[in-house]
Formats: sequence, C-alpha cells, structure tokens
Amino acid sequence: MPQLIINDLSSVIDQVSKDKNIDRSLVIEALEQAILAIARKNLGIGYDLEAHYTEETGEIEVFMFKQVVDEVKNPRTEISVEDAVKNDPDAIVGDSLGLKVEKNIYGRIEAQVAKQVIFQKIKEIEHKNIFDEFNERTGEIVSGLVRKVEKSMIIVDLGKTEAILPKQEQIYSETYKPNDRIRAVLSNIKMEKGGPKLILSRASDEFLIRLFELEVPEIYDGAVKIARVARAPGFRSKIAVYTTDKDIDPVGACVGVKGFRIQSIINELRGEKIDIIPYSDNPAKLVVNALSPAEVSKVAVNEDTKTITVIVPDDQLALAIGKQGQNVRLATKITDYKIDINSESKAGKKDQSAYKVLMDIPGIGDIIAKLLYQSGYSSVEDIANAPVSELVKDISVDERKAEKIINSAGEFLARIKSDMELKEKIDKEIN
Repeated sequence: MPQLIINDLSSVIDQVSKDKNIDRSLVIEALEQAILAIARKNLGIGYDLEAHYTEETGEIEVFMFKQVVDEVKNPRTEISVEDAVKNDPDAIVGDSLGLKVEKNIYGRIEAQVAKQVIFQKIKEIEHKNIFDEFNERTGEIVSGLVRKVEKSMIIVDLGKTEAILPKQEQIYSETYKPNDRIRAVLSNIKMEKGGPKLILSRASDEFLIRLFELEVPEIYDGAVKIARVARAPGFRSKIAVYTTDKDIDPVGACVGVKGFRIQSIINELRGEKIDIIPYSDNPAKLVVNALSPAEVSKVAVNEDTKTITVIVPDDQLALAIGKQGQNVRLATKITDYKIDINSESKAGKKDQSAYKVLMDIPGIGDIIAKLLYQSGYSSVEDIANAPVSELVKDISVDERKAEKIINSAGEFLARIKSDMELKEKIDKEIN
C-alpha cells in the first residue's frame, strides 16, 4: 500500500475514478482520509492533523498544525517561537504553523488500514451516488431482470444496483423466475447501513397511473387528466378521466384505436380488467359511471351522511355489486361515498314500507307523505329532526305548515318510544 500511495498515485486515482464512476475529487478525499487515519493511529490522540494531495508531486502529505506560543503547555498542539522560526523565519506568536509529518510513519500494518478506509469511503460514495440517482427517479417506472426469488420477495437487478419487490407490492396472480424481465414503479428508496434500499411496486395505483402516462400521450402532455383511481390488483381497476379540451374524448384517448393503448396496459398487468370512466363533479353522475358495466335506474345522494343510494334492475344487481363485492368497493373508492345498492323489487318494497310509516304520522296525508318520501325523508326520525327551512324548501310548504309537520312527527316519535319502553318494562316483569 505505501508504494501505491507514493508511486504513480495520479494514475491510480484516475483508474479508480473511471472504474467506479466516482468523481476524481472524491477518490482523492478517500485517499487523504486513509492516510490521515494511519497518521492518527501512529501519533495518538490530541494532534491537529490534515492530509493533502499534491498534483505536482503525486503524493499525499500529512501536516501537523500547532499554535505558536511564548510558553509551551501542550506540546501536541503548541510550539515555541524559537522552534517555530526554525521552520518559518516569519513565524510570530499567535500563528498556526503546519509541520510536515515524515513518511516513515507509513508501515505495512498501516497500509492495510489505508486500504480499508479507501474501500469503505469508495463504497460510501457509490451508495450515495446510487441513492441520489434513484431518489430523483422515485415514482418512475424502472425495468430490470429478476435476480432471485426468496421468501416471496423478488430481487430485481436494475444494472447499477438491486431493488426488492415485496410480496404485498406484487400482483397476486403473477409468478417470476430468474432472468425474467420485469417492470415496476420505484415507490420508495431509503438509505440503510448496508446501502440504499429500493422498493418497487406493481400493485399500487401509482404503477397503473404511470402505465397510462406511458401509453397515452394525451395524459403525458396533460390534455387528459386522471381524476381518480381505484384498484384491486390482478382483478379489476377503475380510472376516472377528464379533459378541458372539447375536441378530445378522454375515454377514447385512453382506449386508443381498436383498443390498442388499453390492451397494452392490460397485457402488462397480465389480464387485469380496466374500466375507464368519464369523471364528473356530480356524485350522482360519477356513481353511475363508476358502477359500469352495470345499468342504474335511480340514484339518491345524501350529502350529510356521504351516502349514495342506488337502485338497479333486478338482473343487474349481481353485476353492480361484482364478484365478492369488488365492483361496488371500487366504485366507493372512486366516488368517496358509501354506496347502498338495492334491486328495483326490493326498493319497491322498502318504498311501500317507508311510505306507510309516514302515513301513520297524525296530520300527514297521502300527498304530503309522497312529497316527503320523494325528498328523501324515509323515517319518522328524519322528519322530526328536520330544520323548518329545509322542509319548506323540500316539499314547498309555508313555515307554519312545516312546523306543524315536524311537531307532529316529534310527538309521534315520542309516543312510539314510550310504548316501546312500556313494553320492555312489562316483558321484564313477566319474565
């Protein structure tokens, strides 16, 4: 190692810099730190040391810095004026004097220390370079070769480094073997003790979005925008799109001529079904689109409870709900509303039952009951708790009439609760 340091060091620096793709100044810094470690090991603690590489001589020299003083109290950090002027005739009290350390401190054992420090520093630089490069690519799709599969985790060779595809980020139906090519989104990167740890994902919404950006130029350039994404990896996905350009059909742009664009994405996802739907700010319209391919007969939105009640033809109920509830779950994620789906026949029975309950309230006739139900009031509680202003607006009555309806509903509700409490009391006494 001493020979490496002294003889033709410049060419060694150039070679390491080229082979490792590391900036030359960083290689020099690694060598300086290696020599500094040797000097400190030989001299002991308490010295102020610096190491510098000189291009002209191709050597790394170590300097010991001492403060020029009248009286030396700490010989490791101080030097007398008399001794200082022997090295620098212009030295005066208060100067910091750099004294060159002789090379005879570099022995065979120290050479091994230098080698370890250099390799460690270079490894740190490599790790930092990899981290910086891939950190900027977080969220992008990367491509590599499967190196191995262990404990359900796939190790992917990205060329400069390896990444992992955890089980939870894989599509359940996919299997890979060594040397298979694989694409995934780089979802996360973090620096750990052993170097950068890159996490890939094929199951995330982000991967689906990036695929659309690659395959659909209108999405990439911003003419078509993705508003919402809901995904059950390996089964089905829904993606809501829109555009402000009246000359562009956002759904058609994503599908492509003869379905070429969407088919490319489906092939990449190994057959995962993808529903492309037009986005709407109107939750009623959006839920109709989101429940596609099922047909919808009626939609009622309750903004207070963030619930949408959907009525579908009897033969569309299974399709609307989907296998194991998958279609309605994805629609719920797309709309951000809780979705309650009923068939027309079941809804009809519920309508009759709710209508009958409203008719039981004293003072509410057939017409008022119909108006109340059509406005979303389906229980005595709904009416008893309704603000007067809303009832006036919903069923077009004056405030006096609205107050009378609300009071009547409140009294009826109180009577029902009282009867129930009495019944429970009697049942307890009998038992």
